[in-house]
Amino acid sequence: MTSVETVRGSEGRHELFRELVESSQDAILMKTLDGEITFWNAAAHRLYGYTPAQAIGSHVGLLVPPDLQDEEAHLLSRIARGIRIEHYETRRTTSDGRVLDIDVTLWPIRSADGAITTACSVMRDITERKRAEAELTELYAQQRQIALALNLMGSAKRIPGARTASRYLPSTQGQGVGGDWLDLIDLGAGRVGVFIGDVMGRGMDAAVVMGQLRSAGRALALAGLPACELMQTLDAFTRDLPEPFVTCLYLEADPTQGEITVCSAGHLPVLLVDPDSKVRELPVPTGLPLGVGGVPHQQVRLPLRAGTTLALYTDGLVETSSTDIDQQLDRLTSALEGVFDTTEDLERAADHVLRTLLPDTASHADDVTLLLVGFPTAPLDIAARELACEPVSVPAGRRFLSEKLTEWGLAELTDSALLLTSELLTNGVRHARGPLHLRLWHSARELGVEITDHSTPRPRARLAESTEEDGRGLLLVDALAHAWGTRPDTAGKTVWFTLLVRPDEPEPGDR
Repeated sequence: MTSVETVRGSEGRHELFRELVESSQDAILMKTLDGEITFWNAAAHRLYGYTPAQAIGSHVGLLVPPDLQDEEAHLLSRIARGIRIEHYETRRTTSDGRVLDIDVTLWPIRSADGAITTACSVMRDITERKRAEAELTELYAQQRQIALALNLMGSAKRIPGARTASRYLPSTQGQGVGGDWLDLIDLGAGRVGVFIGDVMGRGMDAAVVMGQLRSAGRALALAGLPACELMQTLDAFTRDLPEPFVTCLYLEADPTQGEITVCSAGHLPVLLVDPDSKVRELPVPTGLPLGVGGVPHQQVRLPLRAGTTLALYTDGLVETSSTDIDQQLDRLTSALEGVFDTTEDLERAADHVLRTLLPDTASHADDVTLLLVGFPTAPLDIAARELACEPVSVPAGRRFLSEKLTEWGLAELTDSALLLTSELLTNGVRHARGPLHLRLWHSARELGVEITDHSTPRPRARLAESTEEDGRGLLLVDALAHAWGTRPDTAGKTVWFTLLVRPDEPEPGDR
């Protein structure tokens, strides 16, 4: 091949290269190491608005916003050292003053002797993509706030007779919205209801279902449904929801009786920390998740010692992609035993558990919920008496109550307690089946009076007509008692009321 043919072939290749560059949909420019533009293709014209005549010979700084002038000098210095820069995201300015988000790839071009003389830049407009990302980020942030608000409305609160500490960490990945929830409910008469649950799935549907289930569960608990009936009702309720697969656990703790009743719908086991810091799983049938249906949920009644702490949690705390869940449960058990050996502070214990199981809380893929509930004390005194379902039982019950209040140093409550007890005993004698079981207890904060009979219909307060001789007793109870209510019992029902002993006195162990 002659030298002329070689030159012509080289010129042909250069012309082909120029045509390819000119037809590229990406903006391409070349610039010296001093920043002078030496090449400007048609796509660069369309992107920035400058014609080749306006751009070539100008300094590349005409494309750079004022606050990024130092950035361009830094990029050119890297090119001068032979460094290729891939997909660098920055901002550039058009001829009409608009600022675009740009993805830039730059690489050095060498002369025949190997010296770097020029930089080539390939640029793409990513403004719409960045705007969409920003909108999505804002949407996720809004959804995250909604999920937090929904969850925190049911966060652990101070309930007489119980100490609590809770932690809720929404996922840091994806939409950051999930369906974890917890709730503590003051059921009255020293009893505490505890919910924890996890709606499978992500996004606002899961968060909304979580809010609906928490509200429904709280209403059913306050209505006094037994744990298994409550769970069956929630199961039917869940089947009509958009996320119909939910694990859930509900327990009722009654420190005055020294027992807890638990029902689980496919949820992870509750861990019990004994007063000596030993940790064990509560023997509760796991059951099927809510929304599956077909199999009744079972409840169990277990002893509850003073000084006991319960640990409830969702799978985000113990499930990882790299570790078996049984190993994580062992780690959780060890963490609880270790921290309760050194402190009784539930807040410190909760922090220790999270640090142990989630050392990197900035990158967890699922919601994390942890609830610690401690029952530090039993009632100071308990007394009970069985009475026949006869009118003579009313004065007998009054005498028993009066004697116990005097014995316990609570004589100042005698008048109110006798009046309310008389009303409830009279209702039992007139409307229920016996025998009647009168139970009294008191803590540092309140006096509780409970009357259990063998009838299932529960009394309710009503407005009596002016011509009626009765029907006003429960209105009197409602007016004078600190709290009152009814609940099902294994034999029938229990009607109860409480009176405050010392309203401002904290429970022992709550200080």
